[in-house]
Amino acid sequence: MKETTTMNGDALLSALASGIRGGGVRVVDLTHTLAPDFPVMVLPPEFGQCQPFRMEEVSRYDARGPGWYWNTITMSEHAGTHFDAPAHWISGRNLPAGTVDDLPLDRLVAPVVVLDYSAESAADEDFLLTRAHLEAWEEKNGAIEAGSWVLFRTDWSKHLGSDKYLNLRADGAHSPGPAADAIEFLVKERDIIGFGTETIGTDAGQGSHLEPPYPAHFILHGNGRYGLQCLAGLDQLPARGAILFAAPLKIRHGSGSPLRVLALVPAPDVV
Repeated sequence: MKETTTMNGDALLSALASGIRGGGVRVVDLTHTLAPDFPVMVLPPEFGQCQPFRMEEVSRYDARGPGWYWNTITMSEHAGTHFDAPAHWISGRNLPAGTVDDLPLDRLVAPVVVLDYSAESAADEDFLLTRAHLEAWEEKNGAIEAGSWVLFRTDWSKHLGSDKYLNLRADGAHSPGPAADAIEFLVKERDIIGFGTETIGTDAGQGSHLEPPYPAHFILHGNGRYGLQCLAGLDQLPARGAILFAAPLKIRHGSGSPLRVLALVPAPDVV
């Protein structure tokens, strides 16, 4: 039995490699380029702030190092396209395997479901994804499987480079996000691995006014689930059928990490 399982595994990996080489499986990059001008979360001034990405050249084939080029980089754990571990939020602070250096590896590669609410988000910058939306989506597309990543497509990533991306006003940020009942449903009734967004955070810009405040952070991380923020390219993914690779840096006791998020997507003639 063990030998058969190994052979089946070999065959599966061989078929996957052949699919990627032959074009039957596309690799889609869901990551923004990390650069000093990439926006970061802005908190009230009484709190500590998220530091942006910084890069300082050490040498570039010159007197500082004649044969090599390299840089020193500094950044917040939550800069750019990034991963939130359970320990990031107070609700998840005491959970086992709650930091990025201690995550179960089999949860970093998983099927992904994409919820397209880009039209609704274009019409309402404060659009909230509710349980009713999810139930209606499932009636059309089938139930969300346990062990899936769920990505919330709003096309908000296309605002990068303009003030609309952070969309800050006197009363705070305005951007779409999930309501508490949607996250409760996904975690408690669909047993998802994590939830990802194209916005600067997994919560709506006005998420502090919801109950509980910032429900995506509070409910996800309090239940040992993960978050992905600042994603790009969700319009290249099908509603279901893709596989997500989301492995953060292995930072000791880290609350999160910038990362390269990739998806394996069946080519159109294979779907």
